[in-house]
Amino acid sequence: MVVALPETEEQVRQVLQTCAAMGVPVVPRGAGTGLSGGALPPGDGILLSMAKFMRILRVDPLARIAVVQPGVRNAAISEAAAPFGLYYAPDPSSQIACTIGGNVAENSGGVHCLKYGLTVHNVLRLRGFTINGEPVEIGAEAPDAPGYDLLALAIGSEGMLVVVTEVTVKLLPQPQFAKVIMASFDDLEVAGRAVAEVIAAGIIPAGLEMMDRPATHAVEQFVGAGYDLDAAAILLCESDGTPEEVEDEIKRIREVLQRAGASRMSESRSEAERLRFWSGRKAAFPAVGRISPDYYCMDGTIPRKRLGEVLNFIGQMEKKYGLRCPNVFHAGDGNLHPLILFDANKPDELHRAEQFAAEVLEKCIEVGGTITGEHGVGIEKINQMCVQFRPEELELFLAVKRAFDPAGLLNPGKAVPTLARCAEYGRMRVQRGKLAHPELPRF
Repeated sequence: MVVALPETEEQVRQVLQTCAAMGVPVVPRGAGTGLSGGALPPGDGILLSMAKFMRILRVDPLARIAVVQPGVRNAAISEAAAPFGLYYAPDPSSQIACTIGGNVAENSGGVHCLKYGLTVHNVLRLRGFTINGEPVEIGAEAPDAPGYDLLALAIGSEGMLVVVTEVTVKLLPQPQFAKVIMASFDDLEVAGRAVAEVIAAGIIPAGLEMMDRPATHAVEQFVGAGYDLDAAAILLCESDGTPEEVEDEIKRIREVLQRAGASRMSESRSEAERLRFWSGRKAAFPAVGRISPDYYCMDGTIPRKRLGEVLNFIGQMEKKYGLRCPNVFHAGDGNLHPLILFDANKPDELHRAEQFAAEVLEKCIEVGGTITGEHGVGIEKINQMCVQFRPEELELFLAVKRAFDPAGLLNPGKAVPTLARCAEYGRMRVQRGKLAHPELPRF
């Protein structure tokens, strides 16, 4: 493996052209904070690190945009926009380290994506190159661009279609005021139903997050966020806007949560306390890392109304596999992050954790959800793609890949499985009693 560290667009173009001519695979990489193995390089390819593309090229407060290079940290965009009273809304838990290029590749979200959207809703334009070194510009700074929506195609494509060298993002005005309600529930399934009832009441909070008791205990030992440790689960529900809007919405949220079965509720009384409530949620992953030698962070999305059912299923899987699993997730959009605790030094625990995770992902599919919300497919979930999608759908994905990258050199082996791989996995979808592509061997 060779690592390339370009500093200019011309250097990126030359690397790609050379690799295309020689048939060498290329894997773009940002900060390496991804959780699905999407930036792992092949042994015989080029790792194209975008770490030196870390300049904020322009902040335009009148147009409310920022033009940045892909190696810029997510949090750095908001820091640069703050003097103008603006910020960049998507806020994944790794925002102090993850880069905007990686966010584009995975279509990252965060705790406030329920109201403000994912990366795809907050990016206006991308510049970059195809594997052949051909320059591309997708989208525009204007609110709309003619033609097919290639921007939505490129965002979330996990580095398989283009190498991004410049990103134009939307900036939003910083909210005047914000307040968080912490609601405690004595039953996990009741807490899950409460999430659906908040949205059903016509309320779209700025953030709606849920943590179960094992997660809150891990977090409280780590950061002292002030969580209710007696609760089976807590909801963090944030409202932002003008002070009048926030007070009105908070009142409505309290009423809904009370009817939904919340046993206790408390509101943030200051900005410092609001940030402390959120610090616990954002520190959940490292907090869990302190209580277990290893953990497996999952990422699946389900319909909100099925939250309670799926959480009960995860509890059953804990007993089946003999592994603990704290739960933290973006409850508002049903994006689960079960954290399966294991010790890789103990025989068979890694295998059991992987089997546990696979069952959770396939449960997400069963209830009408999907195998990823924001972490991507990478290599981690590629087998579950065979479960979620029909062969015809996978072939369509591969056709899109070939349109951008005919030789399959850009981040090969990620996200979209071949039909042969699905056959090997033994999970090629059967419809009406017939197996598609019977000519492919099954093992």
